Amino acid sequence: MGRPFGVPVYVSPSWFLVAALITWVFGDQLDRILPGLGPVRYLVSLFFAVAFYASVLVHELAHTVAALRFKLPVRRIQLQFFGGVSEIEKESETPGREFVLAFVGPLLSLALAGVFHLGMKAVDPSSVPGVLLAGLMISNLLVAAFNLLPGLPLDGGRMLRAVIWGITGNPMAGTVAAAWIGRGLAVAVLLGLPLLTHTGTIGDRADSMGGMNTVMDALLAAILAAIIWTGAGNSLRMARLRTHLHELSARTLTRRAIPVEHTTPLSEALRRANEAGARALVVVDGSGDAAAIVRESAIASVPEHRRPWIAVSTLAQDLTDGMKVSADLTGEELLEHLRATPATEYLVLEPGGRIYGVLSTLDVEKAFVKAMARPQS
Repeated sequence: MGRPFGVPVYVSPSWFLVAALITWVFGDQLDRILPGLGPVRYLVSLFFAVAFYASVLVHELAHTVAALRFKLPVRRIQLQFFGGVSEIEKESETPGREFVLAFVGPLLSLALAGVFHLGMKAVDPSSVPGVLLAGLMISNLLVAAFNLLPGLPLDGGRMLRAVIWGITGNPMAGTVAAAWIGRGLAVAVLLGLPLLTHTGTIGDRADSMGGMNTVMDALLAAILAAIIWTGAGNSLRMARLRTHLHELSARTLTRRAIPVEHTTPLSEALRRANEAGARALVVVDGSGDAAAIVRESAIASVPEHRRPWIAVSTLAQDLTDGMKVSADLTGEELLEHLRATPATEYLVLEPGGRIYGVLSTLDVEKAFVKAMARPQS
């Protein structure tokens, strides 16, 4: 939908479902508040749905601007079923930055609520602009209040995580505490939201509610609870991964490789590799410089009886700068390099430029999964 601050903004297809639901629900509310509107009330409701998600976009842009200010890359902003998400690709380096990064979103929502409140003073509260401004003020207050709840994956959970991180010096301790509180919030939403709507604390009173309203409230609570519970679990898994991420090292994951000239028959190249205990082949030019990597999948696709007649160059992928990896890369730096230049194999070089070996994406993925499965010590 655009690239504010250079970050692409996407709208998930689920947004259209929510926009239709808001149009329907808010349209019914308008029929009671402004009965003279007639069918036009649904156009007003649709405008409210778009304006509400524009407010959500401002909330997410606050996170994005803060992340960019801290030199944290942001892949994209996505507006989806319940709100939006800023996909920040790296963690904050300090608990203070993490707190600020989480707090700016609810702060902007509160500021927007204040702006809409001031706007209400300039219009007739019983007019269409007055009702719209009141609805936007209340919705932004709700967005701020909901996001300030102290459980992951909400902004309040990230703030709590930052506080515990700052006190203990252990980001994992903060994540565990905030994630389990988030799961508790999910249960509270599942059980409490239908109860609050049924008693009239939120929305209509029980005596004005029909069976369909009750089902909708229960369904809404179940969806919100599932989103919070899943987000809390994902936060736990990602935190556990980051504690082991330093174990991902290009040097330790690299397969030993032997250099071969481009005219070397595949069978001969494999024989040399077996003798040397190597698991990869690098095609070199006349000067001995690496020019290409023989793809493992291509080798497997050649029947054994044809290998003496196939030159390794026909199975090789020419090297680009992005396919050259330093043997000293580890952790997030290694994953970031592989993400920026997708390939099946990479040439691993020593700092001086000497060939160290070949890094297979498959080996990195296996190590990644192993790190995710390892229990936290």
